[in-house]
Amino acid sequence: MTDGGQRQYGPLGTTLVIIPTYNEAENIKPIVSRVRSAVPEAHVLIADDNSPDGTGKLADELVAQDEQVHVLHRKGKEGLGAAYLAGFQWGMDNGYGVLVEMDADGSHRPEELPRLLTALKGADLVLGSRWVPGGRVVNWPKYRELLSRGGSTYSRLLLDVPIRDVTGGYRAFRAETLRGLGLAEVASAGYCFQVDLARRAVLAGFHVVEVPITFVDREFGDSKMSRDIVVEALWRVTAWGVGSRVAKLRGR
Repeated sequence: MTDGGQRQYGPLGTTLVIIPTYNEAENIKPIVSRVRSAVPEAHVLIADDNSPDGTGKLADELVAQDEQVHVLHRKGKEGLGAAYLAGFQWGMDNGYGVLVEMDADGSHRPEELPRLLTALKGADLVLGSRWVPGGRVVNWPKYRELLSRGGSTYSRLLLDVPIRDVTGGYRAFRAETLRGLGLAEVASAGYCFQVDLARRAVLAGFHVVEVPITFVDREFGDSKMSRDIVVEALWRVTAWGVGSRVAKLRGR
């Protein structure tokens, strides 16, 4: 398949859906079951940060029942970004062609994954977007929606990236795209990790496509969003944006 009649895209290869977990005992079995039903050929990697509620043990049970489910037991809670980086590395080391980011709480509906994978046939990175036409959120309080919309708008304008949902975490990458993002240099640990990867993809010249999704707020467990995560995102995005503008001025 081609991008605008110019670039040739190779076959996708096997898909690995990476699901980071920390205290997701109520959610992990249902979400894995939904992924396996929605995309039966895909594999699942549960990256568990030593959850004290027994999520890791439940993951082991799933592995014993299904050869397409895998688990990566991590030493402790190190943040979303660190969990995904470990999952990406595991997936690339094991030869997967597509690596998908998906939350464990059901907010990213597995039933929409086939549309993301179809779009990836002609792209380097596909984002499940809440803020493009056709995208929406369900059961979110107004302040969360305003925070997310504001964060995406601030990031888009400051970083000059043509993406409506810069902070979204439902994504499908080609493995070769991830290899071109300089993952060893990624330091952001919280949700700012998503902004970092999006800006890196744009700066590297990769073709990024947004597909509308319906984001459904979690029914069980607690959100991992915190004041510290918001503060980290704000200062990192600001630093990236200011740094980019200074570099452009010096280059004149």
